[in-house]
Amino acid sequence: MENRVKDNRERCGWSQGELARRLGVSRQTVNAVETDKYDPSLPLALRMAKLFGQPVDQLFLDAWEPEA
Repeated sequence: MENRVKDNRERCGWSQGELARRLGVSRQTVNAVETDKYDPSLPLALRMAKLFGQPVDQLFLDAWEPEA
């Protein structure tokens, strides 16, 4: 899975700490999500999408396709 969290955070001019504060999580959590070391919970992914004004599937990209 690929995500666009860092791109959106930088577009907003926020540090990882500022994004973490706005989301109510630790800076380490933001770093882990941005570096693909941690997949966020659904509630956290929804908060991120709302904060950035984007649908979840535009913020978190998944190339997986079901078998036919």
